[in-house]
Order: sequence, then C-alpha cells, then structure tokens
Amino acid sequence: MKPKKQKSSRRRFIKTGIAASSIMIVPRNVLGGNGYISPSDQLNIAAIGSGGKGASDISNASVRGRERVVALCDVDFSGSASNTVKKFPKAKLYDDYRKMLDKQKNIDAVTISTPDHVHAPAATYAMLRGKHVYVQKPMTHNIREARILTEMAREQKVVTQMGNQGGSNPLLNMIQDWIDKGKLGAISEVKIWTNRPVWPSGISMPKPDISKKPNALNWDLWLGPAKSKPYTPNMHPFNWRGWWDYGTGALGDVGCHLIDIPFRTLGLKYPKAAECSVGSVFSQMWSPDFNPESCPPSSFITINFDATSKSKSPIKMTWSDGGIRPSHPSVIPANSDIGGKNSDNGVLIIGEKGVISTNINDSEPLMPKLYLNDGSTDFGPEVEKMIEPEYGHQRKWVDACKAGFKSKEHLSLTSSFDYAGPMTETVLMGNLAIRSYMLRDKKTKEFFARKKLLWDGDNMKITNLEAANQFVTREYRQGFEV
Repeated sequence: MKPKKQKSSRRRFIKTGIAASSIMIVPRNVLGGNGYISPSDQLNIAAIGSGGKGASDISNASVRGRERVVALCDVDFSGSASNTVKKFPKAKLYDDYRKMLDKQKNIDAVTISTPDHVHAPAATYAMLRGKHVYVQKPMTHNIREARILTEMAREQKVVTQMGNQGGSNPLLNMIQDWIDKGKLGAISEVKIWTNRPVWPSGISMPKPDISKKPNALNWDLWLGPAKSKPYTPNMHPFNWRGWWDYGTGALGDVGCHLIDIPFRTLGLKYPKAAECSVGSVFSQMWSPDFNPESCPPSSFITINFDATSKSKSPIKMTWSDGGIRPSHPSVIPANSDIGGKNSDNGVLIIGEKGVISTNINDSEPLMPKLYLNDGSTDFGPEVEKMIEPEYGHQRKWVDACKAGFKSKEHLSLTSSFDYAGPMTETVLMGNLAIRSYMLRDKKTKEFFARKKLLWDGDNMKITNLEAANQFVTREYRQGFEV
C-alpha cells in the first residue's frame, strides 16, 4: 500500500526541516528555552515608555525572548528603564518616539506605557505608520482621543490592545455565565469603589524648579502635548496622576480594570448621563484648597445606562474613591469582605435575585462570588494559577499581530480598541463629570449649576451644559497633536 500523500509545500518542508535539524545540532541555550523560532516568524517590537509598567509590558510582549525587541524609547533611562536596557542590550535607544518610528523602519509593533497624556499622541503617530499598538490603560487622556484611536485602528487595519490585563482573566467567564443564565434576574445597579488615590491629590501644583531636574530626564519630551513649562518637581515618574494636564486621577488608574467587569459582562454601551460630587473642602471656591487643576482627593459619581439584553433593566453605576465605600449588602455575610482584600477595591453587580461581588486589579486576583437571596452561593477559586504573566494579555496581542488584522486571533482579543475605546470613554465620562462639577463663571466666580449632565454619545457632546464640552478634548502643543 502506498503511503498517503501529505499536503506539504517545499517551503514548509525546508522551514520545518531546518528547524528540526537545528534543534539537534545547536545547543538549546543558543536556540532559546522554547526551541528554534525562524527570524521571519518573529515580531519586531519597540517600547514607548520602558520603565515602570512599560518594563513588564515589553518583557511580557517579548514572550521570554521569543520575539525581538529592536528599540526602546524613554525620556529618562536613568530610572527603572535602565533595567529594561540591560534586559534587551541589542535594542536601539531613543528619547523621542517620533524619531524612533521615523528612523527605524523594521519596527512592526509598539507597546505604549507612558503617562496618560502621551498615550494618544504616541499611538496615533505609530498607527499612521502602520504599526500595531498595545496601549496601557486608560487608552487615552480624553473622550475625543478614544473615539479617534478606535476609528483609526480600523482605518489603518492594525491590531490593538489596551493594557487592562484583567480582561483576559478566564474567570470573567464565570461572571458572564451567571449573568447569561439569569442568576441575578433583572440587574439595575452596579457599585464600584477603590482606595485610590495613593498619590498627592487636591493640592496646588508644585512650583517649577529647574535646579531639581534630573540630568537624564528630557523634560520637554515628557511634557508631550501639554503646555511648555519649566521643570516641575514631583511629577515624574509617578505623581503626575494627580493633575489633569497629565493624569486621569483614580478613575484613570483603576477604572479600566474595575468598570471593565460590568461593562463587558452586561454589554454596556455609551452612558446617557452622569453626575458627581467631590470632597467638600476641595469643592468650595472660597477654600484655599480649591485647585481645579488637580484631581480631587475623593469623588462620588453616578453614571446611567440604558437597559441591555443582558441587564434587562436600566443601569445605575456608582463610582467612589478616596475612602468612600458602598454599604455592605445584607445578602453577603457581615464578616465577609466585599470586592477584594479588606474591601479596598471592588465591584458589586446587584440584581433582583442577588449580588455578584468581585474585584480585579494588579495586586488582587479576580475572585467572583455569587450570593443569592435564597441563601445559595457560588464562588470562583480562591487561588488562581498564573500560567503566564498577566493572563497572557500581551502575548495574545503579539500572536494577533503576527496573524494579522481581523484574524481569528485578533477578533478574540479581549481589549482591542473596538471594545476598549467605548469602555474608556465611559471611564473618562466620570472625569468629565468631576471637572464640570468644579466649573465656575470666570466673571462672577460662581459655580455653574451642578446638575446631571446629559450625554449624546454618538456625537460626543453634553447637551445641557455647553461649558462642560471643553473637557471632551484638550489643547495640544505643536508636534503632539491628535
């Protein structure tokens, strides 16, 4: 009997044959722990922001050295980014992502892990040059940027992913299953809270002092789209989160982790309205602590959504930070944490039949718990097995980049811009409400009427307070426009 013909091309035979023979001849430590990978099968990745979260993003995207890291960009290589340089000694170094992307033509994809205000300018510059992008959360600094990047990704046909790695946690499927099976019945309310901010907030911006600028820091490039000004201490590398020029406050830090859970599982879309209040002293214009350029030390926000096929009811979502927590649901035992450890961060999805309590961020694993009014419960596992860092969130993006736009791998990403864009807009809607709450008339110094803001999501417009629409976008410095 003749053997069956195998569908194999000469090219495939040569490729696999060389790989097989190489594994036998070349030592494993030369080939890498996962075996030989043809250079043509490797992705050329660059990092924009190489320290802090950027260090783990580019490291995880390299999949333990399986992909090539060909360039690193950072405005300060003297800090934690120096360790990334040591890890990828062959990568070329830049302090300006624009020069990197224009000069180094072999880059296929970039990770972007900068302060929030640089996310969109860097991502725009990369996508317009056909580069796939992985952008840390929040995807953008304002709502208009999120809409532009979402549409640009489709137009440029590039593969995208936002860095809310919890979205790739398989235990989210358990929450989705409970909701899809109607365990909670009609769902009308979601409560979300966090212990953030853990950085200076509600205070005046420090005065510029160029004598304190680190020699290695390129301050002008750090400012990016923000207004040019002399070096300001205590911004780089972390405390920028507390000022609107650069950061997005507590919502921007963890909103894309926590709000993601109900947004994803309930199939939410653009909100229809939002209102808020902030720390009482901070909100009073006659107080010496009134600093509208700073994110508040605490806030309470209500965002309203229309009913979805999964919620069966309109949704009222509340967000609180700065130590404000929701009351403990009676259906959950009084001695139990709600949300995460010590109830510091969490999500409650509340329906007519019970409550889902859960949480997700960098430090606490997702532990979904279902409490029903009839006394029955269902819990997810207490300890998660981390097969690979951050649930393979970066690796899945790399695999999708190699498979191509609209490939099966791309369509299965949990936070491509098609999803992450609208979700980020919802997160930033909370910030729009905060900033509008602190608006006052320039002439009279009186606050505008503090009322519920009505949102036209399709047209990105507040319909009942025109002054609030200034926060849908921002002014950009030349060379960093979006």
